[in-house]
Amino acid sequence: MIKAIIFDLGGVLIDWNPRLLYRKIFSNEQQITDFLTNICTPDWNEEQDAGRSLADGTELLVKQHPDHEANIRAFYSRWTEMLGGEIAGTVKIFDRLKNDDRFKLYALTNWSAETFVIAEQEYPFLKEFDGVVVSGIEKNRKPHPEFYNILLNRYNLKPEETIFIDDNLRNVKAAIELGIDGIAFTSAAELENELQKRGIL
Repeated sequence: MIKAIIFDLGGVLIDWNPRLLYRKIFSNEQQITDFLTNICTPDWNEEQDAGRSLADGTELLVKQHPDHEANIRAFYSRWTEMLGGEIAGTVKIFDRLKNDDRFKLYALTNWSAETFVIAEQEYPFLKEFDGVVVSGIEKNRKPHPEFYNILLNRYNLKPEETIFIDDNLRNVKAAIELGIDGIAFTSAAELENELQKRGIL
């Protein structure tokens, strides 16, 4: 019996997309792709998610790519411009589940501790979870099994009684390997369908 539902945040409940910012800086999508693939890469950003300070991460890249200094510094100095708002359909599902006494709701997110405090101000529903585990605070991140276990142990959850929802298939597979039922998020409509199949909605 499922007792807990664990949500990823960015890309599931919150539209976080660096392209929203860099469309204001670069003239075309290919330039943005090149920049986010080769300079401000996902791997680099995940180091800040795992606890490296924004300042240290920024200065490291500026030294490596001085020609892109302004663009690199924009990543965190204009970080709020990457937020596209809540993903309304998923938040509606969250609200339905929140009002269902059968389940506790948790968040497990790869997110810098320094920017998560901003997100908490922007999105009041983040205060409505029964527990939130943030990688930047814990100095660990998905897909490392230790990070999932922080949440499971802290809130006395059993893997077989939990569902985990994430838009990154890598993270979903890591949850499944721990015995958690994983759902790869593609859209709110598909998530609703998957939860209905499981008798959750």
